[in-house]
Amino acid sequence: MEKNRREFLKATGLLAGGAMLSPLASYGYNSAVDDTIKIALIGCGGRGSGAAAQALSTTQNVKLVAMADAFRDRLDDAYNGLTKRKYKDASGKEVNKVEVPEANKFVGFEGYKQAIALADVVILATPPGFRPSHFEEAVRQNKHVFMEKPVATDAPGIRKVLEVAEIAKKKKLNVVTGLQRHYQANYREAIKRIHDGALGDIVGGQVYWVSGGVWVKDRLPSMTEMEYQMRNWYYFNWLCGDHIVEQHVHNIDVANWVKGAYPVEIQGTGGRETRDGKKYGEIFDHHMLDLVYADGTTISSQCRHYEGTYSRVDEAFVGTKGRIDSFSNKSTVLKDYKGGVMYAHDSKKDINPYQVEHDELFEAIAKGEYKFADAERTAKSTMTAIMGRMATYSGKLVKWDEALNSNINLFPDKLAWDATPKVLPGPDGYYPVAVPGKTQVI
Repeated sequence: MEKNRREFLKATGLLAGGAMLSPLASYGYNSAVDDTIKIALIGCGGRGSGAAAQALSTTQNVKLVAMADAFRDRLDDAYNGLTKRKYKDASGKEVNKVEVPEANKFVGFEGYKQAIALADVVILATPPGFRPSHFEEAVRQNKHVFMEKPVATDAPGIRKVLEVAEIAKKKKLNVVTGLQRHYQANYREAIKRIHDGALGDIVGGQVYWVSGGVWVKDRLPSMTEMEYQMRNWYYFNWLCGDHIVEQHVHNIDVANWVKGAYPVEIQGTGGRETRDGKKYGEIFDHHMLDLVYADGTTISSQCRHYEGTYSRVDEAFVGTKGRIDSFSNKSTVLKDYKGGVMYAHDSKKDINPYQVEHDELFEAIAKGEYKFADAERTAKSTMTAIMGRMATYSGKLVKWDEALNSNINLFPDKLAWDATPKVLPGPDGYYPVAVPGKTQVI
């Protein structure tokens, strides 16, 4: 295995001078004794903590050695939670996999660079508006990456991720993203059969994320506007992208996966019906879309945050030979139009896909293999969701090329606690909300 690691490092261009070796010295590429894979966690919220726990739960020789977050309390909460968990090595022996000294805990907007420098693999789990710059830095420093979805909140961010994805490929850096359905057995098995022609040509479908909504953080008197938006990041587009981007990207990605393509145009409607208070920032609480592909196929898309209503997070597709009505693990069935079952997934032996994505990533890295290049696909599915937001916010028909080439940049001009985000509340405390027919999105 040591030979494989050294050959992999040579192939990626990382085994060069001593300066390049220093961040990787203990990884095992230049040591027959210590083959530890060092991990840095960037973004210590719930999803970041979960991703770190899954990385540390792999059977590989991994250790968390650095952490970074804008807020000290979130970093401390994540550290305390991760140190309380039990981890095992490949033999089943309980071992310590969290070794983050105080010097390796970085707080603020720029600490991610120092944390990345200490690791071999970087977990990027901040609010998605930061993803393009953090991904760029990780690849610049020649690190393998796990990054959560979505990977940007506007078109300039998507273009940056696509650019960096190409660099990562050239460097043979593994990149896995948090669209975990690609690592979920029932999706993998059913969609493989769909691509092999089991359902014929896909001519329609529906994708859903309809639910009651998520958390809200209260504004405290001590908070600057930047801190408030960062704490309540889900409700500001520069950070979240709206829930159509942050959540519904999962289901939209499945539509693109099944079709093997990305929509050429999207139109839709949306607004704020029930979650319309000051605390909900600028995002809509519902979006309904037509995703139109080059062959004329239209996939219907719905996402909403209404409490006390029908809930569904799922996908369904219709083909010329048959259909799939649900990807629920208990009802992933491909059927023909005579009632015959072409495939029924057995979920009894399935492993949590959140764990699988880390198991497969870290196994590849430990073996010195280059296997994963998820960034481009995830960027294009994220762009599809951003297009959907553009369509609902503007009320216009939005085409792929014009959306991708948009120069509207949502990110603040400066990152500091006393800096001013681009969207601010009015005198009444309400944030401006898009008005279809008036709001410009391209």
